[in-house]
Amino acid sequence: VQLQASGGGLVQAGGSLRLSCAASGRTVSSYNMGWFRQAPGKEREFVAAIRWSRGITYYADSVKGRFTISRDNANNTVYLQMNSLKPEDTGVYYCAVNNNVDGSSLRRESGVDYWGKGTQVTVSS
Repeated sequence: VQLQASGGGLVQAGGSLRLSCAASGRTVSSYNMGWFRQAPGKEREFVAAIRWSRGITYYADSVKGRFTISRDNANNTVYLQMNSLKPEDTGVYYCAVNNNVDGSSLRRESGVDYWGKGTQVTVSS
């Protein structure tokens, strides 16, 4: 599975961005899909994930109420709508997928089967 993320950029605090991640190589409708991020000088951290079925979603506490993850199985794509952005949301955002019946397994880096290349998100104050 190849993952291509896009949609990053520079935005002022309080603004919005929408990230997209398109999968290729195989159909990912049975895969959990999600996002991680890595801020400068920090370890990569979980942001959000969506289970392969039933649309069950998982969020890091730091983004709950501001970010929304969704998926379009017909187009093999996962989205991350980011609203009310803060400077601390700055970082490289990576999409990730895994093939596991437990959707929460994608909350951990160890649970990731495939990583995409990151897209930079910069939030200015």
